[in-house]
Amino acid sequence: MIKLNLKHLSIGLAMLSASFCSVRAQELNLPVWTQYLADNAFVVSPTFAGIGDNLKIRANGLTQWVGIKGAPDNQSLYADIRIADRSGLGFSVYNDRNGNTIQTGGKLSFAHHLILDRTSEQYLSFGLSYNINNFRIDINNFNTTVENPTIDPFVTDDRRTTNSNFDAGVLYRNRGFWLSMNANNILRKKIDEDERIFEPNLLFNLQTYAGYTYGDRRKGGLEYEPSVFFQYFASDSRSATDINFKVRKYGRDDNYFWGGISYRFLNDQVLKPLNVGPMVGFSQSIFYFGYAYQITTNDLAGYNSGTHVVTIGLNLIRDISNCPCTRSRVSYRRTN
Repeated sequence: MIKLNLKHLSIGLAMLSASFCSVRAQELNLPVWTQYLADNAFVVSPTFAGIGDNLKIRANGLTQWVGIKGAPDNQSLYADIRIADRSGLGFSVYNDRNGNTIQTGGKLSFAHHLILDRTSEQYLSFGLSYNINNFRIDINNFNTTVENPTIDPFVTDDRRTTNSNFDAGVLYRNRGFWLSMNANNILRKKIDEDERIFEPNLLFNLQTYAGYTYGDRRKGGLEYEPSVFFQYFASDSRSATDINFKVRKYGRDDNYFWGGISYRFLNDQVLKPLNVGPMVGFSQSIFYFGYAYQITTNDLAGYNSGTHVVTIGLNLIRDISNCPCTRSRVSYRRTN
C-alpha cells in the first residue's frame, strides 16, 4: 500500500508540475508544438501571412499525454492569403483545454513584404496581429469530498476573463534561408489589484524561428530543411528550443511526401529533452496532411502514449500576385 501511494504521489507531482507550466503557458500564449512544421510557419509569426501566393488553410488537432485523464487538448484553424501585390492577411481561431481550464480565442494578422534585392532573392517582411483570448474555469467537474464537503463559494459561474493584446514580428529571407523574430503579448495584462499576487500581468514572450531549405525540387528530387525554434517567457525567464529536420521528396505536379524529426528541450537542460519524435506527411494536388508524434521523456512517460498532432489542409487559388516576394520555397500545385 505504501509503494502504491508513493507511486500515485509521484505521478501526481509530475502532473501537477507539468500542468502548472502548461496552465501558465496557456494564458501566456497558445501552446506551440510542431504545428508550424506542417508547412505553416504562420503559426509562429504573422510575418508569414501571404507568403506562398495562395490561400493556405490548416486545421490542427493536438492531444497531449494520451491515456492521462484531463491532459491538455487543443484544436486550431489557421488561414492566410495574399492581398494586393506585397501584403498578406491571416486569421486563426483555437480551443485549448487543460484539465478544468479552457482558453478560446483568435488572431487577426497583417503582413507586408519588401524586396531588398531581387537578384539575390532577399526580402524583408513585417507583421502585426491583434489577439483576443477568453480564459475560464469549468466548474462542472468540481466534486465535493469528505475533507471538502462544499465547493468554495467564490468559485461560481465558470469564472472567466477576457483580454486582448498584440503581436509584432519581422522576417528576413535570403533564397532558402529565413530568420523570424516575433514579440507576443506586447501589452501588460490589466488585472485587479487584489489578484496581482496570484495572476501574472507580464505576458510578453519572444519566439525566434530560423531555418534553411536546400536541394533539388525537380521531379523525383529531394529537398532538406533543418530549422530551430526558440521560445522565451519574460514572466519567469523560462525558455525552450526545438531542433528540427525535414526531408521532402517531390513527384509530379509538385506533389511531395515529407518526413522529419523534432527534439524539444529546456535551454538549461539540453541533454534532457521534453519531447522527441517523428513527423510525416504529404501534399497531393490541393490537399495536405501531416502527422507528428512526440514521445514524452519526463516522469509521465510510463503512464501515457505520447502527444499526437494531426494537420489537415488545403492549398487554394494560385498566382494571386506576380511579386517575387510572394514565392515560397515549398511548391504547391496550381489550382486555377
